[in-house]
Amino acid sequence: ILTDMRAVRKDYFLDHDHSAYVDQWDWERVIAPEDRNLGFMMESVRRIWHVLKDTEQLLFSRFPALRDGTPELPSELEFFHAEEILEMDLPRKQRETKILQEHPAIFIIGIGWPLKDGYPHEMRAADYDDWVTEVKGPQGQDFHGLNGDILVWNPVTRRRHELTSMGVRVDKDTLKQQLEMSGQMDFLELPYHQAILNDEIPLSIGGGIGQARTYMLLLKKAHLGEVSVTVWPKVLKEMCAKKNIHVLE
Repeated sequence: ILTDMRAVRKDYFLDHDHSAYVDQWDWERVIAPEDRNLGFMMESVRRIWHVLKDTEQLLFSRFPALRDGTPELPSELEFFHAEEILEMDLPRKQRETKILQEHPAIFIIGIGWPLKDGYPHEMRAADYDDWVTEVKGPQGQDFHGLNGDILVWNPVTRRRHELTSMGVRVDKDTLKQQLEMSGQMDFLELPYHQAILNDEIPLSIGGGIGQARTYMLLLKKAHLGEVSVTVWPKVLKEMCAKKNIHVLE
């Protein structure tokens, strides 16, 4: 299933890559029980990345001016577990920024599971992605999570740039574990959760790819307002105008 999702988050904070208007390609793919593993998830991530890379090359062929001297996207993503980058001993966004300066396209695995410091890399819903399943790290470490985010270094903004969150979805067992950990066991009475418990919906993997975020990156833009029409504060539009950033009205 592929959905062209459009929504409004009226109370969301606004900056160069966050908007009150949200557009995503939301997708779900039915999988078999044996596909609920780290290898399958990583291969799914690679397939998405290759589509993004091929799209970049297509744009370069049609609009040569986009080859403006900034680096191209790497051919391959690198994978890191949230537990590994925790060792940088920096706040979350700072450690993402630091690692992207050395590895410009990464997938961070295991977002939602409490790390060694007692906190998750970032919060994730307990009834969506599977962040509790045990997995092995590259050196045989005991990690958790069948989900994560694609992040890239944006050479225009010179900041971290998140493109997508995705993962293997919970099954009946991991749903109960994650709801218990988050203190939300009452959710099990809701129709969606009952459908998972009663095997009424298939196992799946899925995620959401930010449309405007992707356009912004591939078209070498500095602000979401250059590729997407929404409501921006007057002061933000004035700041953009001073920097010759043309926000769409």
